[in-house]
Amino acid sequence: MGGAGGRPGFYVGLGLALASSAFIGGSFILKKKGLLRLCRRGRARAGQGGHAYLQEWLWWAGLLCMGVGEAANFAAYAFAPATLVTPLGALSVLVSAVLSSTFLNEQLNVHGKIGCILSILGSTVMVIHAPQEEEVCSLESMAEKLKDPGFILFAVCILVSSLLLIFVAGPRYGQSNVLVYVLVCSAIGSLSVSCVKGLGIALKELFSRKPVLKEPLVWVLLVCLVICISIQINYLNKALDIFNTSVVTPVYYVLFTTAVMMCSAILFKEWQHMVLDNIIGTISGFLTIVSGIFLLHAFRDAPFTPNLLPLFLQQGRADLHASWRSADRHQSCQHQPLLPSEDKGSQSAEEEEKEEGESV
Repeated sequence: MGGAGGRPGFYVGLGLALASSAFIGGSFILKKKGLLRLCRRGRARAGQGGHAYLQEWLWWAGLLCMGVGEAANFAAYAFAPATLVTPLGALSVLVSAVLSSTFLNEQLNVHGKIGCILSILGSTVMVIHAPQEEEVCSLESMAEKLKDPGFILFAVCILVSSLLLIFVAGPRYGQSNVLVYVLVCSAIGSLSVSCVKGLGIALKELFSRKPVLKEPLVWVLLVCLVICISIQINYLNKALDIFNTSVVTPVYYVLFTTAVMMCSAILFKEWQHMVLDNIIGTISGFLTIVSGIFLLHAFRDAPFTPNLLPLFLQQGRADLHASWRSADRHQSCQHQPLLPSEDKGSQSAEEEEKEEGESV
C-alpha cells in the first residue's frame, strides 16, 4: 500500500479523500437548507429560474464547502492512487444521505441504511487492499508515462468511442438509453483524472519552488482538463435532464469508477505488482460499494412493509403475533378483580330487580 510519496503520502491522500467526501456531502445539505429557507419566504425558486439563492448565506456556505471538498479531492490524487481516491467519492453520497435524514427530515428507509453500511464496508476493504502505483515524483516521469504505447492506445480508443457515442449513438438512442450519455461522461472522465494527477504533481513541485510553469506539459494538461470537464458537465446534465436521478447516479458512479481504474492500471501500472488477495480484495470492495450505492438510490422511495418479507418470515411473524395475543389474553385473565363473587352477586340482584319491575 504505497502511493507516490510512500506510506506517509498514502495516508495523506487517504485523509484528503475522506475529508473531500465529508465536505462535498455536507455542501448539498447546506445548499438545500438555504433553498428551503427561500421557499418558506416565498422567493422565486431556482427551478423556476430565480436567483434569490445568491443572497442566502447558507447557499454560499454550501458552495464554499464544495470548493474545499473539490480542492481536497484534487490534492488527494497527488498522494494516493487514483484507484483508491475515486471509489471513495461514494462516501459523499453516504454523508449526504445520513445528514439529510438528520437535518432535512428526509426518510432513510431500510434499503438506504443497508446501502450505507455496505458502502462503509466496501470502502474499508478497498483501503486495506489499495493497489500500489509506480512512483511518479516529477513531471518528467509523468511525461514518460504519458508516452507509453499502452496508454496512447487506450486514449485513442476512449476518444474514438466517445465520438461514436456523441455523433452516432446519441441522436438515435440518447433519449431512450441511459448508457449513451453516461458512457461519454465516464470515458472522458477517466482522462480528466489523469490530467488531475499530473497537475497535482506539478502543484507539489511548484510548492518546492521548481519552475514548473515553464513546462509545456503543465499547460497541455490544464487545457485537456478544462475540455474534459466541460464535456462531462454537458453530457451529465443531458442525462440528468432525460432520466431519473436515482438511475443516473449509480450508473454513472459504476461506469466512471471502472473507467478510472482501467486508466490508472494502464498509466500507473497499479495492478502489475499486486498479489492475488489484494486484487480480489480491491474488486470485492468496489463491488460492495456499487451494491451499497445501488440500494441507496434505486430503492430510495420504495416503502418497506411486512408484505415484502418472504413467506416463511411472514408465517413466523403471524405465529409471533398469535403467541403475543394468547399471552395478552392469559395476562388479562390473571388480572381479574379480586372479589368476582361480589360482582356476580350484585349483577344477579340487578337482574332480579329488573324482572320484578317488568312484572309490576
